[in-house]
Amino acid sequence: MLASIKSLALVALASTVAQAAVVTYDWNITYVNTNADGLFERRVIGVNGQFPPPAINVTLNDTLVINVINNLDQPTSLHSHGLFQTGNAQFDGPSMVTQCPIPPGANFTYTIPIEQHGTYWIHGHFGGQYVDGLRAPLIIHNLNETYKYDEEYTIALADWYHQEHSVMLEQYLSIFNPSGAEPVPESALINQMLDQKFNFVPGKTYRLRIINMSALAMFHFHIDGHEIEIIEVDGIDVERQKVSSFPITAAQRYSVLVTAKADTSMNYIIHADMDPAMFDVVPDELVLNITGTIVYNEASPLAPEELSQWEPFNDAELVPVVPLATQAPDQVFALTAAFSVLNDYSNKATFNDITYVMPKVPSLYTALSTGNLSSNPEVYGKYAHPMVLKHNDWVEIVINNDDPGNHPFHLHGHVFQIVGRGEGKYDPSSGPYPGYLNTTNPSRRDTVLVPSEENVAIRFQANNPGVWLFHCHIEWHLQAGLATTIIEAPEIMPSVLKVDPTHYEHCKALGIPFSGNAAGKEGLDLAGANLGPDPLPGTFTGKGIVALVFTIIAALLGLGTVIWYAREDDAQIASQIAQAKIAQEEETH
Repeated sequence: MLASIKSLALVALASTVAQAAVVTYDWNITYVNTNADGLFERRVIGVNGQFPPPAINVTLNDTLVINVINNLDQPTSLHSHGLFQTGNAQFDGPSMVTQCPIPPGANFTYTIPIEQHGTYWIHGHFGGQYVDGLRAPLIIHNLNETYKYDEEYTIALADWYHQEHSVMLEQYLSIFNPSGAEPVPESALINQMLDQKFNFVPGKTYRLRIINMSALAMFHFHIDGHEIEIIEVDGIDVERQKVSSFPITAAQRYSVLVTAKADTSMNYIIHADMDPAMFDVVPDELVLNITGTIVYNEASPLAPEELSQWEPFNDAELVPVVPLATQAPDQVFALTAAFSVLNDYSNKATFNDITYVMPKVPSLYTALSTGNLSSNPEVYGKYAHPMVLKHNDWVEIVINNDDPGNHPFHLHGHVFQIVGRGEGKYDPSSGPYPGYLNTTNPSRRDTVLVPSEENVAIRFQANNPGVWLFHCHIEWHLQAGLATTIIEAPEIMPSVLKVDPTHYEHCKALGIPFSGNAAGKEGLDLAGANLGPDPLPGTFTGKGIVALVFTIIAALLGLGTVIWYAREDDAQIASQIAQAKIAQEEETH
């Protein structure tokens, strides 16, 4: 019997290996023009002269190869969102974290062994390039899917702006925006277009892979006249859960099963309603209800539209199909997310009063080049906000959201367990976390929403040596500094990570140092390191700081007005003197 089991296992392994393939995509990243929402034509970032960029499809155990040619007039990099990149952190992608960005005109190859399955996406990770269109679904199929279905569709949701990201970012971080109001999109898209149609055949079961690729917007998803069952969240298969609707915030993914109706007499609307609570203001012209259409028969009418009723939803109640019990944490970190006006008078985001600023040397290169100092957080620079983890430790992070807005937090290189939720702020020094949930098989994902004035406890094992970014996935907030750097198992990193020489060639081309501490120097001499703004002195409240800044702005405007009027008065006086001189000369003559 045992021999038969071993034989079957070897056959299955041989079959798996035989089906593995090297899947290659050539991405020539360029500017193109498009009018995706039918309201405004603009320049966007496309691939191979086309927009939207193509979806990537691979299978578990494949090797994904992406050959990048950067034909932009600025650097770029790509992040495969949600992929573990085990032993492969040098290809994770965020600029100045795991690599120097790819210079204009240069080539770079991402080689990624595929070790997981599910629904993911790929996007630019230099500046806010994915806001300008550099984003696409990345679907990893399983050889034997947990749930059976006949066909599948990908539904990629995204907010859409008419201005380029760099222009809006300058306005967002300006001293003239002390409240930190994020740019509100002009519209939103499904699969980078309006009213995407999905053909259904009666009786078939469809898997819908839903991705939120937005910079800011959160959507509430539901389908008229159909039940939906959640079966996957952020790449983790979960036990079926029937829902009528569910929220999906920036960077999250879900798969749902939908059984087609038996007749073709009606077509039905797919709803993705933008949550207005995410926007500082909602312009009158902004359409919040984004729709697609399930088509049974082109000639059939639309079924009556159902009212949107957003049901309460708790992703921590989703049960992973493959169980993983949690363990008591070896290390506990508490991060308090907040926004405030710092001493450069701009509104910035902070974790524990530190706003993230890119170091002069990518943090991964610092970890690989500083020897025993790589375990000392100081070597990475204060404003990279490093958190050093020991190999295989269980780590708990309690995220306190001390901000009026909601934040989706994403951890690179891992999924984490959602082990707790609570109201208000939690301080680990006050005792054990009071709100633990399921610890036998907690819900797992890589992006979690932390509502305003609440906290969430996440837990994961530090079993993936590398440097991983942990950040808010509202792109405006990341650019404002809401990020930390996870330095995981630096003591063994050099033995498991091998950086391709192309990395260093790109650094040289851009004039970026690629070894040493955060300042590009040896030891702990951090003179010349990139520094960030710090909190204003004193005990200003958020409202007080906003009032102070508006007072300063008003004073500056008032002073400018006085100067302008003074100059106007000076001009009038000079004119009067000149006229008097002319009259005097005329009298003399």
